[in-house]
Amino acid sequence: MPNLTIVANIHARPDQVELVKAELLKLIPITRAEKGCINYDLHQDNEDPAHFMFYENWESRELWQEHMTAPHLAAYMAATEGAVADFTLNEMTQIC
Repeated sequence: MPNLTIVANIHARPDQVELVKAELLKLIPITRAEKGCINYDLHQDNEDPAHFMFYENWESRELWQEHMTAPHLAAYMAATEGAVADFTLNEMTQIC
């Protein structure tokens, strides 16, 4: 089975950019150590600092779903409640 690629776009409220960024950065070392995580890379838009994007690759959808129920993600959600204006997530498969 091919790896699962996740593209997650997070748009912080303009007055909450630094809070959201700090909370996103906390996720990186914990997530990179999780079983099945191939890469977990955070990006910030050069022209819109409120736009963050995670590019992730996982060994399987099941292992990614375990990540999605991890305590550190619940802590992120609690810490950023009301600070995120928009969030989209795409599950993708590399075809070439």
